[in-house]
This record gives sequence, structure tokens and C-alpha cells, in this order.
Amino acid sequence: MSAAEVRAELRGLISGRVGVADGVVPPLLFVSVNALWGVNAAAVAGLGSAAAVSIWRLARGKAVRFAVAGLLGTLEAVGLALRAGSAVDYFLPGILTGALTTVLILASILLRRPFVAWTSWLTRGWPLGWYWHARVRPAYSRASWLWAGFFGTRTVVQWLLFSNGETLALAVARVLMGWPALIVLLVFTYVLGRRWLAALDGPSVEEFEAGAPQPWTGQQKGF
Repeated sequence: MSAAEVRAELRGLISGRVGVADGVVPPLLFVSVNALWGVNAAAVAGLGSAAAVSIWRLARGKAVRFAVAGLLGTLEAVGLALRAGSAVDYFLPGILTGALTTVLILASILLRRPFVAWTSWLTRGWPLGWYWHARVRPAYSRASWLWAGFFGTRTVVQWLLFSNGETLALAVARVLMGWPALIVLLVFTYVLGRRWLAALDGPSVEEFEAGAPQPWTGQQKGF
């Protein structure tokens, strides 16, 4: 797979076109079937729906590694639920992933290589050096704090529901705090990020690449 193809698939993951089916269909079906027929039947339903999504992706020409990613995640979740004999354990991998994501975002901010800058680079393809410019990077660091707060809050809420064994509430929280909430986060990231970027009076991508001296007109579109 070429670098361009990898970037295209990652753009799909970030924008939600790839992950939305995995985030909604298997968990809701798993919980629904579990309430009616128990965890064993729920495991079959969850795996079946995840397999159907993978087949659909392959039929649309997606790379195998990305097409089966959701299936592998569901397989892990179902395995934990069956091992524990409890449907609530289905959601444990997602909670742990959320906690790890929060830690990684915080680490990226401390290392002065903010997470949101990397996601923007994947989707925009702008030069990485521009993101690390002293009058550009702070905007992406602030945006990354938004993401850290989002994933941290989602992890805490889901962990509390998990600890109390609230399977149905946990499924609803996972769906609502998944792609619907992420879309809202993306909108806020863009609007606030553009404002923070303008306030820094840094160079635009074109001015950075050309080595243009100050005063700069700044980035006029995108974040």
C-alpha cells in the first residue's frame, strides 16, 4: 500500500466514514440480543454484525487491514465478555483505548508535538514543519487540550457505568459519545482553532514554504 493510500484510509478513520458502523451497530446489537437471549447469543450477533461490516468494506475496495480492524476489535470485546460471563465486559477494550488515547494526547502536548497537528497533517498534507512553528503550534496545542478533555471525560463516564454494571446505559453512552459527539468536537476544533491561529499572527502554509518574511497574512483557510 502506498503512502497516499494509507493517508486516504486514515482520513476515513478520522472523519468517521470508516469507523461509524463499528461504533454503532455491533454494540447496540450485542446489548439488545443479550437482554433477550443472553451473552452467548449476543456474542454471535456482535461478531456477525462486525463480519458483515468488514465484508461490506471489502466489497467497496477497502484495504484488508482496515476492513478487518473493526472485526478484530469486536472479537476482542466479545472474547472478554464470554470469558467473564458478563455482557458489560464487552465494553472494557473501548474504555482502555479511551484512557490510552487521553494519555497519548496529553503526552503529545507536553512534547510540543500536539495530537491535533498530526491529525491535521494526515488530512491536509501540509508540511509538518509549519505545524511546529512558534506562531502556529500553540493553536494546535490548545485544540489538543479539547481532545484530551473529550476522551478523558468519555473514559471516566464509561468507566463509572462499567463499574456499576450498567450495560444498557454503557451501550447508549458509547454510541452517543462516539461519532455524534466526535463530529461536534471536530466542529469546535475547527472554529476555535481558526480563531486561535489568527490571533497568533503566524505565517500561512504558502508563506512558510516560501520563507516569506514578516508581516505575514496568515493562514486564510483550513486548520
